[in-house]
Amino acid sequence: MHILSPDIRVAVVFGPGMKIKPVWFDVNRKQHTILQITNSWRDKKGETAFIHFLVTDESALYELVYNMADASWRLEQIEAL
Repeated sequence: MHILSPDIRVAVVFGPGMKIKPVWFDVNRKQHTILQITNSWRDKKGETAFIHFLVTDESALYELVYNMADASWRLEQIEAL
């Protein structure tokens, strides 16, 4: 697995039922407003649970990954639209 950017900043809205909705993220000092969450899923590696979000801004599709053990985020993939 190749992580493009570890420990990115992500602004989220926490909703009922432990729902997490990312609204923007910051990579290399550039803020990306999330226009749509196209997919999300959960997985585990060992004892650590992760939530993956496929999100779009005006120019690309990104995979953001939330580590539930330490509440950190990383950017794992970018695909140009």
